Amino acid sequence: ILPLRGKILNVEKTRVNRVLENEEIKAMITAFGGGMLEDFDVTKIRYDRVICMTDADVDGSHIDTLLLTFLYRFMPELIYDGHVYIAMPPLFKVIPKKGEEQYLYDEKDLERYRRNHTGDFTLQRYKGLGEMDAEQLWETTLDPERRVLKRVEIEDARMASEVTEMLMGSEVGPRRQFIYEHADEAEIDA
Repeated sequence: ILPLRGKILNVEKTRVNRVLENEEIKAMITAFGGGMLEDFDVTKIRYDRVICMTDADVDGSHIDTLLLTFLYRFMPELIYDGHVYIAMPPLFKVIPKKGEEQYLYDEKDLERYRRNHTGDFTLQRYKGLGEMDAEQLWETTLDPERRVLKRVEIEDARMASEVTEMLMGSEVGPRRQFIYEHADEAEIDA
């Protein structure tokens, strides 16, 4: 596990020399072991899987997008060859008065649970991975037998890169248009 502190540098609007000065990015390049850009060699990577594990909220999605953009721009073969995954931690834990506790991964899972279960239950919402104790983190996100991973396809990375370029780049017009077109799709993270 390579812990990163917060959001990484937006590589979309940063010169390569500045990207290479960033401590978090240098740590990833070293950990992966395959180099970068035109010197990247996927046969030299140290790990078969690179798993991005972030909180199940808007900030976590933003960090995933920044990570995917970095990988797509600097090590695209990692994605092309199927080595990149996104961990899917739960957003909720349901503890019913009768029956087994259950992890739910998003608001839709919670709605389905409420429709299909009558009776009292306690709902725990995880604001981040840091709110889970070690056992819960293992059980939901780390245990290879039970964790939920989404393999990143190149289309996911390309879209993340394009959206990052548009939303984080210097051109205001496309960003404004995107926000106007998609504002009603936004979910408020309370």
